[in-house]
Amino acid sequence: MQKIKAWIAAARPRTLPLSISGVILGASLGWSAVQQQLPTTGSPDESILQLKRPEIWGQPIFWLAILATIGFQVLSNFANDYGDGVKGTDAHRKGEQRMVASGIISPRQMKRGMIITGIITLFVASILIFMAFGNEQFLLSFVFFNLTLAAILAAVKYTVGKSAYGYSGFGDIFVFLFFGLLSVLGSYFLFTKSLSSTMVLPAVSVGLFSAAVLNLNNMRDISSDAAVGKNTIVVKKGIRWAKRYHMVLIFFGIICALTYTFLEFDEPERYLYAVAFIPLLLNVRTVVRNKEPEKLDSELKKVALSTFAFAILFSWLH
Repeated sequence: MQKIKAWIAAARPRTLPLSISGVILGASLGWSAVQQQLPTTGSPDESILQLKRPEIWGQPIFWLAILATIGFQVLSNFANDYGDGVKGTDAHRKGEQRMVASGIISPRQMKRGMIITGIITLFVASILIFMAFGNEQFLLSFVFFNLTLAAILAAVKYTVGKSAYGYSGFGDIFVFLFFGLLSVLGSYFLFTKSLSSTMVLPAVSVGLFSAAVLNLNNMRDISSDAAVGKNTIVVKKGIRWAKRYHMVLIFFGIICALTYTFLEFDEPERYLYAVAFIPLLLNVRTVVRNKEPEKLDSELKKVALSTFAFAILFSWLH
C-alpha cells in the first residue's frame, strides 16, 4: 500500500487538472463548431445558459484525448522526479517530497515506470488518432502521430539527460506550446478537421496560465535550483524580473480570452467565465507582495485550479 501511495505521489495528481484544461477547452469548442453546422432545434430566444451541448461528454475521442493528455503529464512528472532526483536537484527543495530524491522509489524503478507510462500513452494516442482520422486521412494521422512522439520526447527531456531543456531556461516555451497551443488547437482540430484563426486566442490564454504555474514553481525553487545549476529563466533573470514576467503572463492571458469573446459573440453573459480570473488577480497581488519565494507553493494550486475553472466555464459559455 505504501508503494502504491508513493507512485500516486510521484504522478502528482494536483497537476492533472491543469494538464487537461486545454483539451477540455479545445475539444468543447471544436464540438460546438461542429454542432453549429447542424440544424438547430432550440428556439431563437432561448438563453445560451440553457443551450449547452452535453454530447461532448459522450464522445470517445474526447475521453481518449483526456487519457492521452493525462498520460503525457504523468510521464512528465515521473521524468521530472527521476531527472531532478539523480541530479540532486530535489535534495533541498521546499515543495512536496519527491520519490527518487527521498529514496522511496529507486531511479531504476522510476525509469521502468516512465517506459511503461510512455508505452501506454502512445497506445492510447494511437487509438485516438485512428478514431479521429481513420485510414482515409493518412497525412493527418502521420502528423498527429509525430506530434505524439514529440510530446513524449518533450515530457522526458524536460529534466532527463545532459541536454535537459528545463535546466537551460526553455521550460516556459515548451509548457506554452504543449499545454496551450498544441493542447487547445490540436483538440479543436480532432473534431473540426480545420482551424479558426481566433482559436489561437484561448489557446494562448491556457498556455500563458500554464507558464505562470511553472514560473511560480521556479520562483519557489530559485535558491535550490541556483545551487545545483538548474538555470531556469527565474534563476537567469532574478526574482524581481520573474514577478513582472508573472504579471504579463496572467494579464495577457486574460486579455486574450476576453478578446476572443468580444470578436466572436455579442451576448454579455458569454463573459461570465471571468469569475475564474478573480483568483488569478489575487495571485498576482500575492506574488508582487511576496518576500519569501518558498512560501509561494500554495499559489501553484490556486493558479492551476483557476485555469481549470476557466477552461470549464469558457467551454460551457461558448
